[in-house]
Amino acid sequence: MAKETARASEGHSTDSVETVNQSVRRGSLTAGIALLVMTPLAVFANFAVLESLVTPGNAAQTATEILDTEGTFRLATASLFVVAVLDLIVAWALYTVFRPVNSSIALLMAWSRVVFAGVFMVAISHLVGALSILNTADSAFSTDQHYAQALLEIDAFYDIWDAALILVGVHLVILGYLVYRSGAIPSYKSGYIPKVLGVLLAIAGAGYMIDSFGRVLVADYLFEVAVFTFLGEILLIFWLFIYGRRVNLDGERISAAD
Repeated sequence: MAKETARASEGHSTDSVETVNQSVRRGSLTAGIALLVMTPLAVFANFAVLESLVTPGNAAQTATEILDTEGTFRLATASLFVVAVLDLIVAWALYTVFRPVNSSIALLMAWSRVVFAGVFMVAISHLVGALSILNTADSAFSTDQHYAQALLEIDAFYDIWDAALILVGVHLVILGYLVYRSGAIPSYKSGYIPKVLGVLLAIAGAGYMIDSFGRVLVADYLFEVAVFTFLGEILLIFWLFIYGRRVNLDGERISAAD
């Protein structure tokens, strides 16, 4: 009877380990796909469209550019909304991947990205507001006043987004800690991730936070630290696709994490 109970317990433990492994692999693939899709969308919306249409301090020029390519501006705005939704998916997926390392810290990591996604959606709504102002005829205001109001909405989008990037920084620093803690053995067959990736992710997070605080504390802040510290984010995508979906944790590692 005791032997049968032991076998049943061992079988249940094996099933639990395999369930965790499947969850980690599925989460890795989901996060990898979401990050891979959102990257070109964000680049298109921000760099290819918004930065080419918006002329800081020149409301008339900005309004003219947007109205001349209104369809492209709408597509860029919609792309940013998709990016925000993908951020929610990434938050959930990364939580499932790193929950075996430390469930409480993984939850904090996920929530920081969820809150960012919510704030980012609020920021994007200002782009919708800017377009609405440009397409609304109101005799109480002159054309120049309409243009100025629209530019204020666009400025609000950037201001809120810049502030929200602090949350992205926090998210990456916590994620970096989880990666570092999980990466004792740099092999998907026996462990999680090389520790160096955790360090690079923390550096990427610090870059976002430095830029966000810099824009608040320094007038005409121009230096972009995050442009030089994003390597960890790129390598994470590769790891999720190549190694994360092949992770094979053992019962001892999972028990230690709990």
